[in-house]
Amino acid sequence: MMKCLAVDDEKLVLDLLVDNIRKVPFLQLAGRCKNAMEAAAVLHKEKIDLIFLDIQMPGLNGLQFVKTLANPPMIIFVTAYKEYAVEGFAMDAVDYLLKPVSFERFLKACNKAYELFNLKQGPGRKEELPAYFFVFVEYNQVKITIADILYVEAMKDYVKIFLSSSSKPVITKNSLKALEEKLGPYRFVRAHKSYIVSADKVTAVKRDLICIGNIELPLSETYRPAVEAVLSL
Repeated sequence: MMKCLAVDDEKLVLDLLVDNIRKVPFLQLAGRCKNAMEAAAVLHKEKIDLIFLDIQMPGLNGLQFVKTLANPPMIIFVTAYKEYAVEGFAMDAVDYLLKPVSFERFLKACNKAYELFNLKQGPGRKEELPAYFFVFVEYNQVKITIADILYVEAMKDYVKIFLSSSSKPVITKNSLKALEEKLGPYRFVRAHKSYIVSADKVTAVKRDLICIGNIELPLSETYRPAVEAVLSL
């Protein structure tokens, strides 16, 4: 887990930022701050791995604040001002997000920070992968446990996530490609243009079918090499 701070002087923006942080399984919110001085107080109390930082704030702005830190954490700037991007990246910022920020763009920045975080751990100390993620289902956030997933099926603008713990799939507005990226670090493999399966749940592979117990799913020739590689066939 990465411990992070959210820093912004606008309450509504800070609320949204905090909400996004809480949706990301590998982020742990250590505090929310409305200015640089509040953030500095938190940094003196505990180790922070990542700061989501606004630039235009009263008192010290975000850029000035980073310059005061002898050993700054990773920084993701979240701002409405694109003209500071060059200076921000000169400070080795992980990313520079322009408001309003979509959750997809936010998650991309978080994944980048997480990769850097794991690299810093050194060989043999890679951070353990999160065991779950959340998806939107009718305006609610529903927790999906990775080990519970049997397979995922594409359905136009939605996907069905079939779970071993439920007779009904979880249906969420998403793309199969987005789910494939989310499940990439785990043992999941695309078996067909419309299906991703859990390699650990596969019980048999036939000529053009892949089986999970009594469930038979199509296996296309395009994806067969990937399936065979993951399953060591």
